[in-house]
Amino acid sequence: MHTPLAVEHGANLKQYNTFGLPSAAQALVRITSESDVRRVVDDPALGRAPKFILGGGSNLVLTQDVQACVLKVEVMGRRLLETRDDAWIIEVGAGESWHGTVEWTLDQGLPGLENMALVPGTVGAAPVQNIGAYGIELKDRFESLDAVDLITGRTVTLRSEHCAFGYRDSIFKQLLAGKSVITRVRLRLPRPWQPVLGYLELERKVAETGLTEPDARQIFDWICGIRRAKLPDPAVVGNAGSFFKNPVVTPEQCRDIISRDPEIVHYPMPDGTYKLAAGWMIDACGWKGKSIGRAGVYEKQALVLVNRGGASGAEVVTLARAIQESVYGRFGIRLEPEPVVV
Repeated sequence: MHTPLAVEHGANLKQYNTFGLPSAAQALVRITSESDVRRVVDDPALGRAPKFILGGGSNLVLTQDVQACVLKVEVMGRRLLETRDDAWIIEVGAGESWHGTVEWTLDQGLPGLENMALVPGTVGAAPVQNIGAYGIELKDRFESLDAVDLITGRTVTLRSEHCAFGYRDSIFKQLLAGKSVITRVRLRLPRPWQPVLGYLELERKVAETGLTEPDARQIFDWICGIRRAKLPDPAVVGNAGSFFKNPVVTPEQCRDIISRDPEIVHYPMPDGTYKLAAGWMIDACGWKGKSIGRAGVYEKQALVLVNRGGASGAEVVTLARAIQESVYGRFGIRLEPEPVVV
């Protein structure tokens, strides 16, 4: 016999979103296994209710109460699944912390995720967002995942080609948004390990230290240092990390902007396009350190919006829109938010 599903009605979501925004859930169910998802699907009341899937809440702006059944994913566990000639395959529960998992892999002697150290959120949310940092994206290290369909209760295994990974995007933000719950993720860590150092801040670290062949742990330490120096800790200052995507433009657009703003930070991409630094543009528009109500732009990194204490989701959205208008007015570029606004 199963114990009855524990449903928390009117659950306070403030502690479950890193922005610390006030919101309540109509109902909240903790998901610790695939069978928990199936029990929700089979439940006469919950099965028909709209669903909202919650991981670490680090990519979320709550502007109102959530009129849905919130599925809080807490599937745990990490293991080395397979050692192949060309890669290690690890399997991780969707509820595990992403950064904790990066640390765990290094402790096990399994390098390859170190460039994505200190990215907030859970492992299950990583494929949704196709997280990335310092030259590596989740898709570069992805093997497959298990997800439970919220209509049929069936478990499906999806490989990379099924996930439609894009820049901070995937099928889970598009076609499958709110339709399936990721329970386990398998990651492929290439052997032999090769450092990824082609990023300006990492090149600077190599030059500063003289360590031309850093190991994975050294790169991990560098990235933790770089991120902590410019990003606020959500446990201290409410935030959702980088708030806007770095826009990608054509070579013509890039040349046009450089002719007007020669200082603009830009990176060539493999497909010939250019990625522009959104934080630089926001700073150039004078927003760094400014506030609207109790929502503000972080003093050390203009790409991060923060809760200065007691902010509402509406204040965060108002600030974000004002920044978008400024950047569009000056650069003709429409910034796109990274977090999901509810």
